[in-house]
Amino acid sequence: MLERRNFLRISLGLTAAPGLANWPQFRGPGVRGIVDDDPSLPESWSAAENIAWKTRIPGLGWSSPVVWGNRIFLTTAVADSMSGSPRGGFFDGRVVNPTPTEEYRWIAYCIDLQSGKIAWERELHRGAPKTPRHKKNTYASETCVTDGVHVWAHVGDLGTYCLDMEGKLVWSHDWPALETRYGYGSASSPALHEGRLYITNDNQEQSYTVALDKLTGNEIWRVNREEPTTWSTPFVWESGKRTEIITAGREKVRSYDLDGKLLWEISGMSSLSIPTPFTVDGLLYVTSGYFNSEERPVYAIRPGASGDITPAAGETANEYIAWSLPQGGPYHPTPIVYRGLYYTLYDRAFMTCHDAKTGELVYDKQRISRDGEAFTASPWAYNGKLFCLDEAGTTFVVQAGRDFKVVGQNRLEEMCMATPAIAGGSVLIRTYAHLYRIGA
Repeated sequence: MLERRNFLRISLGLTAAPGLANWPQFRGPGVRGIVDDDPSLPESWSAAENIAWKTRIPGLGWSSPVVWGNRIFLTTAVADSMSGSPRGGFFDGRVVNPTPTEEYRWIAYCIDLQSGKIAWERELHRGAPKTPRHKKNTYASETCVTDGVHVWAHVGDLGTYCLDMEGKLVWSHDWPALETRYGYGSASSPALHEGRLYITNDNQEQSYTVALDKLTGNEIWRVNREEPTTWSTPFVWESGKRTEIITAGREKVRSYDLDGKLLWEISGMSSLSIPTPFTVDGLLYVTSGYFNSEERPVYAIRPGASGDITPAAGETANEYIAWSLPQGGPYHPTPIVYRGLYYTLYDRAFMTCHDAKTGELVYDKQRISRDGEAFTASPWAYNGKLFCLDEAGTTFVVQAGRDFKVVGQNRLEEMCMATPAIAGGSVLIRTYAHLYRIGA
């Protein structure tokens, strides 16, 4: 059996071949959005230039592509009424959209990295949605995660689905349809660590974080959370001192140990929480920044914390907080640390830069674009450049370093809100209708 599985993995391109780095989760290895420098990685493209292939993806979903070896995985939700481009831009909120009554099909796709051909598709569920969605959200916004043996697809108010690499369903776990703020829906992706899958569902009824056995789907533990709706993906922090599960909520940032016990917490977050925590060079970075919120903090946290580590009034640091900013958090995009600098991309086309170790301001808000488009996807970086994708499908190339300069614009002219993946010397960009492989 082992020999047969190895044969299948090699023949289907599931092992990590030389030059094909895996991108197994949202924002890739370490949830950092960066890869090693590689001269083959593209820095300029257009809808007709430097496109290896593009593949049409039916339906609508903003789940980001993930990659293992020669295979790309993503999800979508398909209904007969879908046509045209979805809505982007800025919304005042507080509008509850009606729940669709027609049938949807939730589908996981596996796409060949080299050719762009669909290797397989698996219907995960069929039926009418049980909850509404924000106009910018979809019924397939959560990003898959994979370990090269299985791939896990997840919809927060529907179910979690474990597939093998040939698309066979191994197990599924149903989730109740819980009310979210103004019916905005779910979007938090699962996090994988060793034998467990960690899922956070913050809603208006009973929020929770749960650990599932990755091979069976059985629940290992669950902690209820005093949190309203949020959309941030949990992060597994292996600091060298211990491993902990970091969750960014509206009320508090919380850390749990591997048994679900609360380790530490920080109060005073933004009224909406979306960016995902991540770590670089020993510090944990966590933030939230809804533009209508008075509190838009950024925290850089040292390992080993315990209890309530919220800074005292008027303070920006303490024993476990290396530095913080009371008004520096972004709304949608997760920040990025690259070559010692902490960059924040704001929805409204500005960027700031701070020293990643000290929080010292390098440059304040600099305008990336005057096109008036929103930025929802998180930035990525390689070859000394930052890449920022707006909702119109234009990627702005910003030179990394202490001097701000936009050095390029790459237009696909299709709506984009999913964060791209980097694999095989190329960038994978999901638009509302296609998956593009950018590069040779």
